[in-house]
Amino acid sequence: MPEPLPGSTGTSGIAGPVEVVGAGLLGTSIGLACRRAGLEVLLTDTAGENVRTASGLGAGRPRAVGDRPALVVVAVPPDHLGEVIAAALDGTEGTDAVVTDVGSVKSVPLAAVADHPGAARYVGSHPMAGSERSGPLAGSASLFDGRPWAITPHASSAPAAVETVEALVRLAGGVPVWLTPAEHDRAVARTSHVPHLLSALVAARLAAGPENHLALSGQGVRDVTRVAAGDPRLYGQIVSANADAVVALLDEVRADLDRVRDAVGRGDRGALEEVLAHGVQGTRVIPAKHGGPARPMASVWVSVPDHPGELARLFADAVASEVNIEDVRIDHDPGRPVGLVELLVEESRAEHLVTSLESRAWSTHR
Repeated sequence: MPEPLPGSTGTSGIAGPVEVVGAGLLGTSIGLACRRAGLEVLLTDTAGENVRTASGLGAGRPRAVGDRPALVVVAVPPDHLGEVIAAALDGTEGTDAVVTDVGSVKSVPLAAVADHPGAARYVGSHPMAGSERSGPLAGSASLFDGRPWAITPHASSAPAAVETVEALVRLAGGVPVWLTPAEHDRAVARTSHVPHLLSALVAARLAAGPENHLALSGQGVRDVTRVAAGDPRLYGQIVSANADAVVALLDEVRADLDRVRDAVGRGDRGALEEVLAHGVQGTRVIPAKHGGPARPMASVWVSVPDHPGELARLFADAVASEVNIEDVRIDHDPGRPVGLVELLVEESRAEHLVTSLESRAWSTHR
């Protein structure tokens, strides 16, 4: 793609250049998405190696003296958001440049810049996208495709600034979700921050577990503890910045945990099943893919020999069944040379998939 002229407008309708401050996973991915749309991208990072790597990937070029961005996207760790957003507003003083950030907490950075003379040009945002990998090498122009991206204007946000941030979300492939900063923080506490803490607490019980206990680990414990592997320093910053919303939910969880403990101790199976039933209700309200309403799903388990080509053969046979696979999980059995593949499908299509796969000599169960 040829370099656009400074101040050019890409296919998105956003006037460039776009400056990305923080060339990690999110920042590099935003740069790549903007370049895909034909915009000039300027990269800034306290780590020069990140800028060199992101530039080499085609995410933009280092910002130079005299560059005047029309949009600044701040993609730095939570502890530094407020000061970097304020610096971006200072650096674009005398212009109508818009500043947004992609941090996972919105109230704290807003409080840091609420009294800034340029606060009308700031609109917070937060893409609900990521990767188990970090750094610029993990960046991808398609990282945000189809993913929810919160836009959190404050009371003083200029309408033109809000429109610019919405245009950024759409050019990157995200799906705008409109929330106030406070609503956003309560939402991520419920859907991300508290689940992460609970996952960490469960995983911590494994750290000192005897080897013969850990030998019984299955897919269930892997599912529950997967997010606990995240960077403790990063998530410590995120959770601390959202303390009020997180503490309120932890109080609810603590009360439920006390009820569970009492029910188990008393042998009160009815009370225990009531708590478990509430958990089932929670799983049923999680939106389906593409943000649609939740649909009844069923798992079909397939035993797959652990040698080359078998997984590809299973997927080909699943395609031949004309059943859409909504999700896939793989659980390896340490005691046998097979893997157990879980195919998640619409409940009404599960029996058809079982019949189709068994006709092709696969061993299945539901």
